[in-house]
Amino acid sequence: MRITQKQYAQLIEKTLKKKQLQSAALVNDGADFTKPTVVLGIDPSLRCTGFGVIVADRRSTKVLDFGRIPCPNNWKKSQCLINIFQTLDRVIQKHKPEVCVIEGLFYAQNIKTALVMGEARGVCIAAAAKAGIKIAEIAPRKVKQALVGYGAAQKLAVAKMVQRILGLAVRPESDAADALALAITFVNENFKRTLKNCNFI
Repeated sequence: MRITQKQYAQLIEKTLKKKQLQSAALVNDGADFTKPTVVLGIDPSLRCTGFGVIVADRRSTKVLDFGRIPCPNNWKKSQCLINIFQTLDRVIQKHKPEVCVIEGLFYAQNIKTALVMGEARGVCIAAAAKAGIKIAEIAPRKVKQALVGYGAAQKLAVAKMVQRILGLAVRPESDAADALALAITFVNENFKRTLKNCNFI
């Protein structure tokens, strides 16, 4: 189906207005950091999902927990998905986060890879939804831009910045570092009171 340039312009304008309304609503949908608030970041992956838990208020941000959920290559997909769900469920029960921040979808040339990533994201979202906590997503480039100042930054640069911000003695592995980066970015967006890079789902 073809559309005219005028129709295309109207579609873009309508989309932009919708985004503006969503951004305005998100300011009221964020977390209340006037008291210590626990935030869970998740970097979904079928074979090695990363997670990071931080607690933040207007004075400080501290790490509570972080790690990876490895799934051996000889495991079936279904085994990996249930392992991710059960592990995150335990993490959520232990730390009781108020917000879960998950990495947003990104463009993948390989359709199979995109589908598998979508399945991993699905069980991560389900684990958070089961606990009844707020769920937000942030695009990977937005996280890198916010923390490193460059949207195409390498994972090592992100991990080093996370280590520096949280004052960690040991640099976290990339999957856990990405998860912590998501949580940190969400906290910073809240402080700005814009949440323009966050999409609640």
